[in-house]
Amino acid sequence: MKKVTFPELPILVVDDEEQFRLSLVMTLNSNGINHVIECGDSHAVLDMMQKIPCEMVLLDLAMPGFSGSELLPEIVKEYPRVPVIILTAINEVNTAVECMKCGAFDYLVKPVDENRLVTTVRRAAELLQVQDENSRLKEYLLSNTLKHPQAFSPIITAHASMRSIFQYAEAVAATPLPVLITGETGVGKELIAKAVHAASGRTGQFVAVNVAGIDDTLFSDTLFGHRRGAFTGAESDRKGLIEQATDGTLFLDEIGEMSQESQVKLLRILQEGRYYPIGSDIPRLSNARIIVATNRQVEEMVQNNTFRRDLYYRLQTHRIHIPPLRERRSDIPLLVEHFTQKACVTLHKKAPAKPPELFILLNNYLFPGNVRELEGIIFDAISRHQKGILSLDAIRERVGYSGNHDHELRAQIDFAIDRKIAFGDVLPSLKEIVDLLIQEALARSEGNQTIAARMIGITRRALNNRLHRGKSDIRK
Repeated sequence: MKKVTFPELPILVVDDEEQFRLSLVMTLNSNGINHVIECGDSHAVLDMMQKIPCEMVLLDLAMPGFSGSELLPEIVKEYPRVPVIILTAINEVNTAVECMKCGAFDYLVKPVDENRLVTTVRRAAELLQVQDENSRLKEYLLSNTLKHPQAFSPIITAHASMRSIFQYAEAVAATPLPVLITGETGVGKELIAKAVHAASGRTGQFVAVNVAGIDDTLFSDTLFGHRRGAFTGAESDRKGLIEQATDGTLFLDEIGEMSQESQVKLLRILQEGRYYPIGSDIPRLSNARIIVATNRQVEEMVQNNTFRRDLYYRLQTHRIHIPPLRERRSDIPLLVEHFTQKACVTLHKKAPAKPPELFILLNNYLFPGNVRELEGIIFDAISRHQKGILSLDAIRERVGYSGNHDHELRAQIDFAIDRKIAFGDVLPSLKEIVDLLIQEALARSEGNQTIAARMIGITRRALNNRLHRGKSDIRK
């Protein structure tokens, strides 16, 4: 297995005591922070940093000759982007304050607590990653171009909101920090996760798992694997998905369904970068990039104490929200063409001509199942198609314009009711409301009376009568 390297640039340890440097390097290595270089001569630090770009510096204050107190402002001046963490036996408030004023990232007193050291180093690395992400994002937004357009080619869209999502996704793809993808069922969350992986340049696999309905024991076995003899039936060692995703991406779908116990384990991976296979006391390190997705309102779950607040803040370091299809209807013709070709290839049929009414019907449907539902509608229509122009009967059945407000329209009706109609101080008459409803239906159906009538639940003849009656009232 390829060696896990973290961080990308080396951490420079500056201390005149060789034994302390060795102890510090061993402590960091045991916690997955293994890209470390040493320097025992404070006079050589600036030249060394000029030759070797560093992620951060761990600096001792009390060194002979050129002290850490003198070296700190020089490092901050020459390399303002590089965090400097002070490690010293001097436990004085005034000294700590002066170091922080000079630009130190943090101040740790020897003997250094292992957990605090590792947490501080990881926090400094994450800060740099976020700063890099902001710089890349600004660059992408200003240039309005994608450096890896092929990563997003499987996603069929021409909408501006999706273009912005692509730019953001590409900007955060290179960082190892987690990504939270939200959006309704069927909007394409896994496709975005795959695009982030493709744009990241990671050499490992993209490994996906749906965690909905997985209890804590199965969650541990699925993600972490087990050792032989860990439980009854464990006849051999088993690799977990997180090991399979080494140097790659682990995608966890439906994380809103995770149990509290599993949430704790996921949080530990994100914080420490290590895990324990079932039946093993030896931790394993992981550099898998974790991307999670959910169609639930995680903020409400946090408020209701069904989702851990600390895990939520960890996961939403980078957040991508995918808008529903009803908010990007201009994509419908592109998607229809794509799914038509896909269905025809699968079913070995010739692509049929499409009646103009097709897009009127689809543009006036709310698609509670989003892109996935549209794919199903087109595939069903193509499978029923025999010859000539594509029949709209199958599509009318699916989108609900069959003349009755049955259960298939419930999601649309509920959505419309939630939006509510705003009335002024003076209520319109019933006739005025009916006239406005008919006008709106005709506008949405682009003048097609058959579709307009179905929209408002009346027959075409009834609609036609009302229109003639309205013209007669005007002549009178």
